[in-house]
Amino acid sequence: MKVNGEEAEDPAGKTVSGWLRGRGYDPLRSAVLLNGEVVPRAEMDKRKLSDGDEMEIVSFVGGG
Repeated sequence: MKVNGEEAEDPAGKTVSGWLRGRGYDPLRSAVLLNGEVVPRAEMDKRKLSDGDEMEIVSFVGGG
């Protein structure tokens, strides 16, 4: 699997949200593009990852 253009370990059937949480991302503050498709937040708990997937992650941070 590739994440933001870099090789990542095999996701072993994890969901998008499970993978994000495991790496310190907050799924509610992240936008995900998986294999060229936007993954709606409502589907992040259901969408399973597989080896060979390509994922782009953008995290939003508050500030002022």
